[in-house]
Amino acid sequence: MAKVQVLKQEGLKHEFSVTVPKQEVDKQKAIRLVEIGKQAKMPGFRPGKIPANVIEQRHGAAARAEAIDQAVSDAASAALSEHKLRPALQPKIEMVTFAEDQDLEFKISVEVLPEVKIGDFSKIALERPVAEVDMAKVDETISTFAKRMREPELVEEKRAAKMGDTLVIDFDGSVDGEKRDGMKGDNHRLELGSHSFIDTFEDQLVGSKVGDKKVIKVTFPEQYHAAELAGKKAEFAVEVKELRASKPAELNDELAKELGFPGIDKLRERVKTDMEADYARISRAVIKRELMDKLADTHKFEVPAGLLESEFDGIWKQVEDAKKRGDLPEDDKKKSDDELRKEYKDIAERRIRLGLLLAEVAQLNKLEVGSDELRNALMAEARKYPGQEKAVFDYYTQTQGAMERLRAPLLEEKVIDFIVGKAKVTEKKMSADELIALPEEE
Repeated sequence: MAKVQVLKQEGLKHEFSVTVPKQEVDKQKAIRLVEIGKQAKMPGFRPGKIPANVIEQRHGAAARAEAIDQAVSDAASAALSEHKLRPALQPKIEMVTFAEDQDLEFKISVEVLPEVKIGDFSKIALERPVAEVDMAKVDETISTFAKRMREPELVEEKRAAKMGDTLVIDFDGSVDGEKRDGMKGDNHRLELGSHSFIDTFEDQLVGSKVGDKKVIKVTFPEQYHAAELAGKKAEFAVEVKELRASKPAELNDELAKELGFPGIDKLRERVKTDMEADYARISRAVIKRELMDKLADTHKFEVPAGLLESEFDGIWKQVEDAKKRGDLPEDDKKKSDDELRKEYKDIAERRIRLGLLLAEVAQLNKLEVGSDELRNALMAEARKYPGQEKAVFDYYTQTQGAMERLRAPLLEEKVIDFIVGKAKVTEKKMSADELIALPEEE
């Protein structure tokens, strides 16, 4: 039987020395050699009749290596079980002695999961934002959708363009008097107010008429995708060739049938249901953020350094990639690397702590993701890639860890629902615009 000695215990870090008697390794080796002898093939011998000394000569080293691996695995598992430790990461094994004429000795270094003490969820007060769907918003949504479906019609009267109109224009741009690729177009349709062109380009065309020639002056954004144009001032020579406008859609059964519904009432009902679902999603995201903030404030415990390092490394790689692309948030641009590291390390620690807390809640309350739920999630994922459904199924069913990545967010949402169900939740009524303006994430 293996002998285990505690070498160090500092917080979540544990170190043991483990000695496995030579006889145990020899026994495991002998068992392995017998197994090999039953399957080995050699000219001149029938299967299973090869002499033991020949098997030893040919396969002894490999059998002993396998015996050592098995002995280390068994002894390490027994040591962790004996001390009732739950590893946060794979334990590190350091071999000390493994000579054939000596006992096997190795060290185990392991970082364990912390003890997570769950607070009283019934004392958590949450505010759920709610908004009713305004039928005027429903009609506005239908009108906007109908407008997108229909071609804007040519305006015959000689009137000035206004926001919402579509202009057919030729344009030719330059920066510092120099023509640049991608800054010229002919017969381009531009809806005023669509914000598809940079800066105040569209605003400056409001009031123009067919036949007008204008010089539009704009400034490219500092974060423009073409770095050579970022922040540069530009001029565009523009000629207005056509003025088009969309007629207001009549909300009637004819429009509904055009959109695939039997009548306008059914269309309104469907749009209302979709908007209610969207409001509910926002409301849930907001209350989840509030809950996570309160859980983080009320549950303090040490997190495993290895998990923290891994999480931070992932976040920091995203930060560095954003730097290279010039996509860092404006606030982050003003901070030094040391300040950013401190800030994102705090974020990584919070994520790990909340993840461990939610996992503990799930385990204590036997919350699980059912096979039907997982299958539905997989089908939903596959539907995102029309024509590639089989490839998606194959990836998730054949790639190690893929199904777990699908399961994890489902379990998290189930735990969130469980905690919210225990908390004191009050509703705060507001307008749809106020609800939509609420931040859903940190």
